Amino acid sequence: MTLYINKFKYFIIKKNYKKKPNIKYNKNNKNNMRILKSHPLLKLLNSYLIDSSQPSNISFWWNFGSLLAVCLGIQIITGIFLAMHYNASVAEAFNSVEHIMRDVNNGWLIRYLHANTASFFFLFVYLHIGRGIYYGSYRKPRALTWIIGTIILILMMGTGFLGYVLPFGQMSLWGATVITNLMSAIPWLGQDIVQFIWGGFSVNNATLNRFFSLHYLLPFILAVLVLMHLLALHGKAGSNNPLGIGNYYDRVTFSPYYTFKDLITIYVFIFALSLFVFFMPNMLGDSENYIVANPMQTPPAIVPEWYLLPYYAILRSIPNKLVGVIAMFASILIIITMIFLDLSKIRGLQFRPLSKAGCFVFASIFVALLILGAKHVESPYIEYGQFYTVAYFSYFLVVVPLLSYIENIAMIYNLNTRKN
Repeated sequence: MTLYINKFKYFIIKKNYKKKPNIKYNKNNKNNMRILKSHPLLKLLNSYLIDSSQPSNISFWWNFGSLLAVCLGIQIITGIFLAMHYNASVAEAFNSVEHIMRDVNNGWLIRYLHANTASFFFLFVYLHIGRGIYYGSYRKPRALTWIIGTIILILMMGTGFLGYVLPFGQMSLWGATVITNLMSAIPWLGQDIVQFIWGGFSVNNATLNRFFSLHYLLPFILAVLVLMHLLALHGKAGSNNPLGIGNYYDRVTFSPYYTFKDLITIYVFIFALSLFVFFMPNMLGDSENYIVANPMQTPPAIVPEWYLLPYYAILRSIPNKLVGVIAMFASILIIITMIFLDLSKIRGLQFRPLSKAGCFVFASIFVALLILGAKHVESPYIEYGQFYTVAYFSYFLVVVPLLSYIENIAMIYNLNTRKN
């Protein structure tokens, strides 16, 4: 009798387990996964955002990529809405910005989001580059990714400068005049290039229209370069990890592990951005730029936005105009030389104490140049600027190859000592 009861129970359980709704649900799941992995666009998104294999020991220092993507999205969206109400005219540019702030529904919010996110954008880029230098993300097979990232940095600086001119306050006018005049240092063709950029003999309507058109276009080019940056990263190289070794086995999928990890820093960023937008929106701006542009009155000090100050300090520290311009552009491009000048056999600096100390010294040099860029061109700031400029270039051209060579010798000596 017990045997028949047990068989009956087994029959009921088996019947309930194979109910039709559950089978239908499983079929739907399989169909959804089939669509996700077969559709050309969804397949690409799935491979990058869901199934992408990542080292399991990636830290929060790898979250700046997602933060930069959020910043770029905010800049493009807010920029499109601002462009609907902006008037690229010398006579009306300043008034159109005031119109956005005062008359357009939530215009103040859109403009403050656009202005303050630009500062966070550059902050995250500098931290992203610093993390790449510290952990050796420029080493093969990620050299192409590093080069594309450098191009993105240059275009970001150009876009930021163009956007700084558009409100056409005092600092916008004089900043545009000073920076564009740097091209006059080019022998023979310099003055013609300046007049071509201006569209005349001074900053005028043609200049503002050109700057507005380029400022509107460049973020979309940046978005394409970001996709190329990701393709180069995920194609063959894959993400680096804090240990600096090829981690081919201990890996996890991007979602849900790193999706939620990225969301943590995104929420923190939104909170910090909200503090600036709602409580101190003008903290990172220059007070002179809230005065309408006046070509007959020069501001006491002409300085760019804070994120361009280190390169501006390098420019000002060199008396020769042409050499100063070359040094300013070289200070950006020189980060590419890390691919060739880092001779160490170990990726990253976490197991290289001398190079680690040198990296922290370089970070302090960069911050010192940022502070000096906002100072008046007078003694002793001129001498300090020259000292830190030499130190900046020396880090890449002397310190990095020298320390990596010394550490290689020390590593070989230690290995031989252990063998003996």
